[in-house]
Amino acid sequence: MTNPLDFTGKRVLVIGGSSGIGNGIAQGFRARGAEVYVTGTRPDEGDYLEAEDSDLTGLGYRQLDVTDRDGAAALAADFGALDVLVQCQGIVRYGRKEFERPGWDDVIEVNLNSVADCAWAFHPALGESDGTMIVVSSVAAFKSVIGNPAYAASKAGAASLVKTLGEAWARDGIRVNGIAPGLVPTKLTAVTTQHPERLEASLRSIPLRRMGTPEDMAGAALFLASPLSSYMTGQTLVVDGGLTLS
Repeated sequence: MTNPLDFTGKRVLVIGGSSGIGNGIAQGFRARGAEVYVTGTRPDEGDYLEAEDSDLTGLGYRQLDVTDRDGAAALAADFGALDVLVQCQGIVRYGRKEFERPGWDDVIEVNLNSVADCAWAFHPALGESDGTMIVVSSVAAFKSVIGNPAYAASKAGAASLVKTLGEAWARDGIRVNGIAPGLVPTKLTAVTTQHPERLEASLRSIPLRRMGTPEDMAGAALFLASPLSSYMTGQTLVVDGGLTLS
């Protein structure tokens, strides 16, 4: 019997895969035989060697600044065949900066506009391979985030885009699904995860009583890119340890 989680011969690109959740997803695909590429903002993969949440072993690297509205199209034009596109880019602005236009614009540009830019850019390649796109959003898509209106709105927009493209691109042979992580220790969540009192309070609200890991998110991504989910499109899986159940 063929292993449905064997990605040998498949080409995978993880936008924002140089660190954090995206990096865990990239390594998950690499461990199962895929040829995996990641993007990051730094000029060279060597710039990530000292980063705690980066492991570029066995991964190809491409520089991409997603705030350059033409950058994704330029990358796609030179990238070639693609079976799986994972979009894992994201930023947040703390200190109520998202309540003002510069902070709002920064977050919307990365967390929503660039998701659309990358989708349009790689649509032809995914169509040729009957491929899959996976958009990593957040549980913030489905709840209030009192200090971060742009983050919440952008993630809700990304989850909505998954629904619409899941329907629109089905005719092109492309499945589109998403992942909404809960609390995972990354640079974005360090404001909570690196402060013991805040972390303890957060863990009390998670029924499984632990944070998620990039590997947990990789498991969901592998499922969504595999034949095991062949009858799914337009859906966002909540992977949060039960955080949003109550």
